[in-house]
Amino acid sequence: MGYRPRTQSSKKISREYKKTFQKKKQTNKRSNIHDTKQNWEEKTVSSQQQIFEITLKRLHTLGNQKFGSSPFSEHFDRWLLNVEAVLNEFETQPKVNVDEQFTKERNQAVAAVKLQLENRRQQETSLEVQINDVSNAKNRLQQIKKEYLTKTLVLKSQKITAVKRLNKELEALKKEQYQIVKMKTGFFRGITKKEREQRENLTMQHHSDKQQELEVTVLDFKEKQKQLREEYEKKCTPLLEELKVFQKCTKEMDEDNSLEERWFACEALSDAVNNFFQRK
Repeated sequence: MGYRPRTQSSKKISREYKKTFQKKKQTNKRSNIHDTKQNWEEKTVSSQQQIFEITLKRLHTLGNQKFGSSPFSEHFDRWLLNVEAVLNEFETQPKVNVDEQFTKERNQAVAAVKLQLENRRQQETSLEVQINDVSNAKNRLQQIKKEYLTKTLVLKSQKITAVKRLNKELEALKKEQYQIVKMKTGFFRGITKKEREQRENLTMQHHSDKQQELEVTVLDFKEKQKQLREEYEKKCTPLLEELKVFQKCTKEMDEDNSLEERWFACEALSDAVNNFFQRK
């Protein structure tokens, strides 16, 4: 067999195959570029959505955060710093690029909650002062009660002594009246009927005077006891009011009343984030 060179037809088929391959390669390249661009755009959108979702989740957590113990105002600054940190991290993301509307809504919400928390701080400070003053009120109340009981015992002792003395004098006058009655029925030399009558009238008058004095004395002690009670109540009333305020203050100090305000603030910030996401 001899050597036969390649024909023109085989060269032509080779060039057509090469051309088809290059065309397919270019088509695949453009397709890959398109797919890469689409994947990048989808990844970008997904990444942005994650940023928004993470921010909303953190704001929700801060809005529901409860402070463990009083004074609750000690936690306000730390809480505000955490809110600012979440917002700053959100705003500094290169894919976020916040607009003027968001900045306005964000600043309004933060300014409002700062003012509310400052008012809460002042109220809490005032409550602490009132609570510290209550111990003094309790001491004064105890002192007033002690003085009242002492004066009451003294007055009672004076009343017993006075009534006992007057009853003793009345008893003596009764005995004297009895002796005069015996004079009427017996025989006593040197005493006339007129003298007996005079002595009897005088004794009866003394007895009547002593009886009246006893009644007046009892009424007088009752009046003194009443005045003493009124003076005691007058002194105690404002102190008892302070104790009522103390109970109210204690209840308020044990409750974190800032929770509602902080929750509303975080809701307002979440709304601002959502609105911005819709616009974006």
